[in-house]
Amino acid sequence: MADSVLVPRPGPKSRPIGRPNEKKPGFLMVSACLLGRPCRYDGQSKKHPLISRLDPAVILPVCPEQMGGLPTPRPPAEICGGSARDVLEGKARVINREGTDVTREYYKGAVETLDLARKWGIRYAVLKEKSPSCAPSCVYDGNFQDRVRPGLGLAAYLLQKNGITLISDEEVSETLLRSIMLELQS
Repeated sequence: MADSVLVPRPGPKSRPIGRPNEKKPGFLMVSACLLGRPCRYDGQSKKHPLISRLDPAVILPVCPEQMGGLPTPRPPAEICGGSARDVLEGKARVINREGTDVTREYYKGAVETLDLARKWGIRYAVLKEKSPSCAPSCVYDGNFQDRVRPGLGLAAYLLQKNGITLISDEEVSETLLRSIMLELQS
């Protein structure tokens, strides 16, 4: 099983510095697989060349699937019978390719991701597209036929519902990252 990526490890780079009333820089939440962490369902990563160059002192890596207790690797899963909202309302489920209902694990990971976002004051999250947890704009359609449809992953839905701006890994540019990092420093 790959190393878990639940929370940043405390260290000199992640400790707040300065006086108590001094404004501290913000953190950017990022899907851990985009940073090169092998936490995807297939045990691989999807290291993004721009995201992986960011200062690790301002990154909060997350993998909602691991945070929900799922192993790596694991069978691929899709939201079946509705949207992320429908899953939260009990009207749809997250099912893996083997037919196992993994809704509970995806829900747990989504809630823990939101809890971390609140604790760390997250305003932006760069997330992996098509993931049943992280997708910020499109997910697989629930038929395991490699077709996508508009929609959010479960963790992404909770983050967005709580005011966090979602950014797709497919939309990341140097200009966008520079703009976000400047805002987080102000």
